[in-house]
Amino acid sequence: MKNKRIITGVGIVAVIAIGAYFLLQGGKTKDRMTLETGKVVRNSINTMVTATGTVEPITVVEVGTQVSGIIDKIYVDFNSQIKKGQLLAEMDKVTLQSELASKQSALASSKTEYEYQQKNFARSKTLYEKKLISDTDYETAVYNYEKAKNTYEGNKADLVKVKRNLGYATITSPIDGVVISRAVEEGQTVAAGFSTPTLFTIANDLTQMEVIANVDEADIGQVEEGQRVSFTVDAYPNDVFEGQVTQVRLEATTTSNVVTYEVVINAPNPDLKLKPGLTANITIYTLERTNILTVPSKALRFVPDASLLEPLGITLADKLPAVTAGKKLVWQKKGMVLTPRLVTVGITNGSVTEVTDGLKEGEEVVVSLTSMAEATVAPAGEKSPFMPQPPGSNRKK
Repeated sequence: MKNKRIITGVGIVAVIAIGAYFLLQGGKTKDRMTLETGKVVRNSINTMVTATGTVEPITVVEVGTQVSGIIDKIYVDFNSQIKKGQLLAEMDKVTLQSELASKQSALASSKTEYEYQQKNFARSKTLYEKKLISDTDYETAVYNYEKAKNTYEGNKADLVKVKRNLGYATITSPIDGVVISRAVEEGQTVAAGFSTPTLFTIANDLTQMEVIANVDEADIGQVEEGQRVSFTVDAYPNDVFEGQVTQVRLEATTTSNVVTYEVVINAPNPDLKLKPGLTANITIYTLERTNILTVPSKALRFVPDASLLEPLGITLADKLPAVTAGKKLVWQKKGMVLTPRLVTVGITNGSVTEVTDGLKEGEEVVVSLTSMAEATVAPAGEKSPFMPQPPGSNRKK
């Protein structure tokens, strides 16, 4: 009984193995070659560089003060439209006016002393020339005169400085524009030490903006003045703004081992949508050509294999021209024959390439020869006698 069970088990395993073999043999695959072609068509080729930048006014002036003191009055606020020479703010002038009065008094006193010493020097000189006074008396007169003169000249210079400082206490706009920043409040004390404190920032004309873009060192060689630029800002995601490259700056900036160069792009802003400080996503069109003949770039790299083309019934032309400098070889398909053609190429964007000579519009060229796996299934009537049959399949009719 035990031997009978072993034989039965081996038989089942054999049936399963044979059935699996026939099942695998029932579906086969074979490779089918496909010839891909493309036509010579008129197209446009654009190459571009992308970058990010910041929207800024073209002319920005920071207005400050060269004197220390308390802000007494402020006459403008954020976004105020102003004219050149318009009063922006005034500082407390009491201290400056007191200093001015003091310098005026000192100047008047030194002037009186100077005029006296000048007359005394003139008398002493006349007496000295007549040998009526000693050398010591004459030298004393000269000394007093020169000293009074220098004091008088110094007081005049001090008075000019005090008057200028008093003028600095009245802060006016140097340009027409709009106030985009106000850094002080009335009553605030400002100290003009080693640097001039900024009180207001004024933009000249917000209808004419510019974008300062940071272009990677790998792309900067393609960027030139005059190239067309389009950009978007997050504030208006559906709007595309246009501009033009006006300057490529030579100074490099290195941040985290990444080298970039600043590119200045003018950005007309007639509707005032663009605001200072917005981040712009920029596309610089470094090359633009329209209505030119193009072929797929893969056609320039295609190399035919006669043994693979033979099953497709396609043959190669017997004569293969020599490829000269400046020429590329493509294969033109005419019926079931591939003919080599020497062409002159121009610019490319990677996917298509300009053809300047050697092909005409509408002609067909070979792009690639690829293989595709094709499955074949055994006919429906063929069944393995060892495979399990559905219930009732052996029933006689």
